Amino acid sequence: MSKARITSALAVLVLAAGPTGCGSEDGNGKGGDAEARPSATPPVRAVQDAYRKTVAAGTAKMTVTSKVVAEGQALTAHGSGVADLKDGTSRVTLTSQGTTVEQRVVDGVVYQKPSGTQRGTVPDGKTWTKIDLTRSAKNGSAGRSQVSDPAEPVRYLKDIGSEDVTRLGTQTLDGTPTTHYRVSVPVSALSQGTAGQERELRRQLGTSTLPLELWLDGQGRLRQERVRLTLHPLDQKTPGQGNAAVTSTTVLRFSDYGTEVRVGAPPAGDTADVTGKMTRTGTGAG
Repeated sequence: MSKARITSALAVLVLAAGPTGCGSEDGNGKGGDAEARPSATPPVRAVQDAYRKTVAAGTAKMTVTSKVVAEGQALTAHGSGVADLKDGTSRVTLTSQGTTVEQRVVDGVVYQKPSGTQRGTVPDGKTWTKIDLTRSAKNGSAGRSQVSDPAEPVRYLKDIGSEDVTRLGTQTLDGTPTTHYRVSVPVSALSQGTAGQERELRRQLGTSTLPLELWLDGQGRLRQERVRLTLHPLDQKTPGQGNAAVTSTTVLRFSDYGTEVRVGAPPAGDTADVTGKMTRTGTGAG
C-alpha cells in the first residue's frame, strides 16, 4: 500500500500526529455534557495560546490512533506513551497490523525497536535503530521538529487568524470538560518554508488549508486533536497505482498532565545508526 505509506507520513507531519465530528466517535467523549461550559476566552485567542499553555504543563500521557483507507484496504495504528512537552523527550509504543514498535526520543535522537517479523529489518543484528535528527536536519531532511516536539500540532496555531477559528461547543473527554474548536490551518504553516513540500501538500490535499479540530480544557491546554485528510495520489510518483484518493483520520490525545516521564536511550551496543541511510533515501523518522 504505497499510497497508504504516503498518507501515514503526512498524518505524522500534521498531527499527528491530528477534523469534523464529535468525540463520542472516539469512545470516551460525551457531546453536550452539562458540566462542560464554554470557555470565556475569545476563540481565536484560546487557539493561539494553546501551544504555550500546553507546553507549560510540562509532561503528559498521550495516545494516538490513525486509520488509513486506500484502494479498499484499511491500515490502522494505535500508540500510547508519555512525553516531556518542554524538551521533546518521549516514549511511545505503536501497534499496527500485528507489529509493535517501541519508539523513544531522547536529546533529539529517535530510537525504534520493532517486534516480530520486523525485528529482522534492523541492521547488523541489533535490536534498535537510531536516527539523529540534528544530523538529518543539517543534511536537508525535513521533519525534525514534528518528531522531537510532541506538542508540535498546536505550534501551527500560534498565528492563526480569527476568520479561521470556529467554536463548536463543549464536550467532556475522559471526565475533563473541554471546549471544541474547528480551525483552518494554512498548508504553508505545515511546510515550514519549504516551497517544494508546500506545493506537494497542496496538490495532494487539493486545498490551501487543512481543517483541524481540537478540544481545549479549562486551562487552555490541548486535550485532543483530530485531522481527517483526503489525499490525491501524485501520479508521477505512483505509476500504475490508479487514481483513487486516500483517506486518513488521526487522533492525538493528551491526559494526566504533570505525569512522571523517565525515558533513557537504549544501550549503544544494541543500536544501529541509520541516520545516513534515512538522509540518502529522504525517508526520515516519520
